Amino acid sequence: MGSLIRNFAIVAHIDHGKSTLADRLIQFCGAVNLREFRDQMLDSMDIERERGITIKAQTVCLNYKAKDGKVYHLNLMDTPGHVDFSYEVSRSLAACEGSVLVVDASQGVEAQTLANVYQALEHDHEIIIVINKIDLPAADVDRVKLQIEDVIGLDCSDAILISAKTGIGIEDVLEALVQRLPAPTGDASASLKALLVDSWYDPYLGVVTLIRVKDGLIKSGMRVKLMAAGMSYNVEKVGVFTPKPQEVGQLTAGEVGYIIAGIKSVGDARVGDTVTQENRPAKEPLPGFKPCIPVVFCSIFPVDSTDYGKLKDSLVKLRLNDASFSFEPETSQALGFGFRCGFLGMLHLEVAEERLEREYNLDLVTTAPSVVYKVHMRSGQVIDLHNPADMPDPSSIDYIEEPWLVAKIIVPDEYLGNVLALCEEKRGVQKGLTYVGSRVLLEYMLPLNEVVYDFYDRLKSISKGYASFDYQLHGFQKEDLVKMSILVNGEPVDALSMIVYSRNAEHRGRLLCERLKDLIPRHMFKIPIQAAIGGKIIARETIAAFRKDVTAKCYGGDITRKRKLLDKQKEGKKKMREIGNVKIPQGTFLEALKMNKDNGK
Repeated sequence: MGSLIRNFAIVAHIDHGKSTLADRLIQFCGAVNLREFRDQMLDSMDIERERGITIKAQTVCLNYKAKDGKVYHLNLMDTPGHVDFSYEVSRSLAACEGSVLVVDASQGVEAQTLANVYQALEHDHEIIIVINKIDLPAADVDRVKLQIEDVIGLDCSDAILISAKTGIGIEDVLEALVQRLPAPTGDASASLKALLVDSWYDPYLGVVTLIRVKDGLIKSGMRVKLMAAGMSYNVEKVGVFTPKPQEVGQLTAGEVGYIIAGIKSVGDARVGDTVTQENRPAKEPLPGFKPCIPVVFCSIFPVDSTDYGKLKDSLVKLRLNDASFSFEPETSQALGFGFRCGFLGMLHLEVAEERLEREYNLDLVTTAPSVVYKVHMRSGQVIDLHNPADMPDPSSIDYIEEPWLVAKIIVPDEYLGNVLALCEEKRGVQKGLTYVGSRVLLEYMLPLNEVVYDFYDRLKSISKGYASFDYQLHGFQKEDLVKMSILVNGEPVDALSMIVYSRNAEHRGRLLCERLKDLIPRHMFKIPIQAAIGGKIIARETIAAFRKDVTAKCYGGDITRKRKLLDKQKEGKKKMREIGNVKIPQGTFLEALKMNKDNGK
């Protein structure tokens, strides 16, 4: 049986046809009938289908009768393509022996193509190169083959040419999977050792856990232990996805399927953990496990303060399905009660926010994303700073470290100057520049703080959408960083405080004050907007007050009558400014922090 199993993943850059190819393979193998079929079969969330992206890893077990007459069992892993979910991709790849690398015949090799194929090579995968979208007028197969050989270094002489949309070449892909991929290895008689690939919450069944059995076997009634979590459970059901869930008697070495074991929280069944038998455990867990660490943080508040309880319940439900997301309660003077949330990256943040608004019918205000800083105190203590508002007294700080990353950018050479200027502006350090035909592969060290907000948007706009971007976290570096506060009418607005590079602080502060001047509506009194570092004001703008012409009724007489009325108005404005509240519209915070291309940094 093991010799007829093939476990493989499809890796590609976003929008190169990964989910479409998975659809065609499912259809060709007859896993679903025409009535049940829908596009993007393996994308279960509405957001995935609308955006054309894969967020959760999915699997499907297909039976394919090959030309040699044998029926092979193909386990397909559909992995996320975005860099935020690279850890899930690495665990999905660890569950396979081979990968299908999909490259768009018109766009060629992109940054995430590189990142994902290097991950596959690290796992010693046999790689089948598939060039998709050959039916497009802009397709240039020879150029793409040359790119793959030059940039990645893979031989393209046996690359398969397909059109996943029209179904051209799908049988060739299936034959290549059967002929070129190795069968899984593993000892069915050894102690159970299974890799936990993914988990999600089902309201009727509890946590459903997707596993790849490396050694031994697993069946219902067995008592199993999660080695990293240190918790034991009774296996209630064992099955495979075809793509519908289908119960089976057992899963043996080399097979991929799911188990239901009465696990209450997705946080207990963490991706990359090792499942073993409790009374006959494996000697050591499978390598590569690491807990998910959020890298981007932002605060989420309900627009209507009465929705606080509803937001809390919604976050708890969202965490049931997404263990990589974290939250804790927080209070803001400007926005009231809310939560400080941690995410794997900007796409993860956007998806979570959209799911909260759509699935739980909430109106939310999100503050500016920030990253984790390591604050080294003079006492020797090291603090992880998630929220700029919690910055300790500067006199007690020795120095601050911020996270940096290694970025790979692939861009047509006519936009190279713009991209270099952007990277330099964002404090980037160039590590490499390689020409690949008419395109350039750039390697840069960049601070994560500069990347999380508008870097990707600006990169796309200056390259007219042709640049592709991928990154990996590199570590922390000591930098000259300061906390910049924004004062509106003399009161600090904690939602707008941020940590900035000291040389850019004045420029950043001036831009923010200018934006706020345009965004905050005029009141009956003058409103000063100031940017400050500690007690020092570094930038200021003033919103003029509404004025009523109190002298309109004076159509003659002495000037002192007009003067008296103007002085009385002036005193009233002064008093109003002391006791008046500045009403800041909810959308102001996010708008103010979107430093777009026109505004520079």
